[in-house]
Amino acid sequence: MRLLSLLLGYSVLACAQPPTTKTVPVTESLHGVKITDPYRWLEDQNSPATRAWIDGQMRYTEATLGKVPERDRLLHRLGELLKVDAMNNPPVVRNGRYFIEKRRAAENQYVLYVRQGAAGPDAVLVDPNPLSADHTTSLELMDVSRDGKLVAYGLRQGGQDETKIAFRNVDTRQDLADALPAALHFSVSIKPDRSGAYYIKRTEKGPRLYYHAMGSDPAHDRVVFGEQFGPTQLGECDISSNGRWLFCQILTGSAADKVEVYVQDLTSGGPMTAVVTGLDARFQPDVAGDRMYLLTNWKAPNGRILSVDLTHPARDNWKEVVAERKSVLSNFSVAGGKLAAIWLEDVHSHVEIFEPDGKPLREVKLPSLGVVDSVNGRWESDEAFYNFSSIGQPRTVYRYSMSSGSQSVWFQQKAPFDPASIDVKQVWYNSKDGTRVPMFIANRKGIKLDGSNPVLLTGYGGFNVAETPSASNFSLAWIDRGGVYALANLRGGGEFGEAWHTAGMLEKKQNVFDDFIAAAEYLIKQGYTRPERLAIRGGSNGGLLVGAALTQRPELFRAVICNFPLLDMVRYDQFKVAKFWVPEYGTAQNPDQFKFIYKYSPYQHVEKGTKYPAVLLVSGDFDTRVDPLHARKMAALLQASSASGRPVLLRYDTKSGHSGGLPLDRQIEDLSDEMAFLVWQLGM
Repeated sequence: MRLLSLLLGYSVLACAQPPTTKTVPVTESLHGVKITDPYRWLEDQNSPATRAWIDGQMRYTEATLGKVPERDRLLHRLGELLKVDAMNNPPVVRNGRYFIEKRRAAENQYVLYVRQGAAGPDAVLVDPNPLSADHTTSLELMDVSRDGKLVAYGLRQGGQDETKIAFRNVDTRQDLADALPAALHFSVSIKPDRSGAYYIKRTEKGPRLYYHAMGSDPAHDRVVFGEQFGPTQLGECDISSNGRWLFCQILTGSAADKVEVYVQDLTSGGPMTAVVTGLDARFQPDVAGDRMYLLTNWKAPNGRILSVDLTHPARDNWKEVVAERKSVLSNFSVAGGKLAAIWLEDVHSHVEIFEPDGKPLREVKLPSLGVVDSVNGRWESDEAFYNFSSIGQPRTVYRYSMSSGSQSVWFQQKAPFDPASIDVKQVWYNSKDGTRVPMFIANRKGIKLDGSNPVLLTGYGGFNVAETPSASNFSLAWIDRGGVYALANLRGGGEFGEAWHTAGMLEKKQNVFDDFIAAAEYLIKQGYTRPERLAIRGGSNGGLLVGAALTQRPELFRAVICNFPLLDMVRYDQFKVAKFWVPEYGTAQNPDQFKFIYKYSPYQHVEKGTKYPAVLLVSGDFDTRVDPLHARKMAALLQASSASGRPVLLRYDTKSGHSGGLPLDRQIEDLSDEMAFLVWQLGM
């Protein structure tokens, strides 16, 4: 009877019909090619017609997924897995005070705590949970003054990128009158004497560095640097731990293929001086005392570290302290009078400590193959912290002594499942052109390679971002449910240096899709699964990835989850902040680049009468980065075109966006919707 009820449930769901969407064809000729868009009208997010259409789609999706028999059980299990104490980042330590972003099991949002001394009790400093009735206001710690008496923090509404910046007196637990209005703030840095703060935010003309004097009206904050930069650039600033140097980096394009670095001596009040300009390479700065260290791929595609005396910063005086290796140098930091360098060796972390002159000291012993994002500390303090996780192990924060190498667990997230029951391995497969591509596969131990396993394949492949085998809520929940989780390390990412990145951008973007399709074919050939039990999932640039996969090889997949995606690549750069991405994708306005963009753009390659997989598109009004028009238009087009009879659903949230920020309860609901969709479609 149980099996019969499940089958009946699936049958009822399969017969449900989406609401009808009107077509208003708009035909344009671009570089001699006629392109017709039947759903251009859905680009207007605030029109009454679009809002009514969104409401209808939401009702259809909620009604459809609400009927999946497994959804309530999934919701309960996800609550067990995710409603545990969690720490967002390693602690920030200033003058004996520890600032910690922690979410208790019963809370929806992370709370900022302050602890006096390493073993002191946690005291609430800022709690965003009561700030909105639906708990959609989230907090981000931006900076802490050197004496630990003032914090700058951002408040985000829903998932939008923009934040409002507030300043709180740690002793009184009260906010100052100073508050920076909501904007895309890239960084905030408080002066050591707390008399003011520097911050970089995005303006229509480009990134600008402002100075705010405490007690003054933020509306009168002056621009102190950046008038020469344009809208395709981003910026960050910081003040060195000794308080002397203000340093800024200006990044061109989201992949930061070109970075300029500037510095100002705050003690002498001198001008902003260029340290790095005119080089088409990445530079990541950090300052220790009066010396700047630069992680760069200049003349070193896999990365190296240079040392610069800030009193004599001319290029001729730069010195290499850590040389390039075969592995990719993914990050570095300065702490405890030492350098901490993190390499990706076949896409897992390897951490080493060096003297300031580059003399190697020791390796950091990690518990297993996994990921360390950064080693966080202060130049003047021996104490440092780092996060470690792997696909089968939730995040653990370690406390580390830079001088001795001793370490201990500071915090460990504990979910109710046994990591020892999970098998994680790395495999290599051949892409279409013969390129060897790695992939991580994680599953419960003891599965049979008989083609029957439900498999979820994911990837990203862009912007020099390395997709590392770290734990995520979705991967843990999927493996817990009995699924196989596969993460492919596609070209376009940063897993193997700049050559790997450039092999998957601009006119070579198709390589990324070929790598992903080859990963799916490998999983089928090796007996993990078959097309009827294979699903793919991706977000943002990864949404473009799965959109291309479903339009190029629809027969290869049973289900697709496409989160906050880019899909209409012919028009993508005309909306929101997308001009940042032109160096990565190109633009259809360029006749040469149009040819390769148009060839793969998913929205332009949906063909009526094709049997497409089941598709769940996810977006929301608060995505201020990737315009949700992509998801709206693609949902309408697939619903009108697919001949498979499988559902095309749009889950659209008026509070969701690219930067997360949703309350935990809502995250669990959303994950249960996605899991229910997969369980239903893969017949689990």
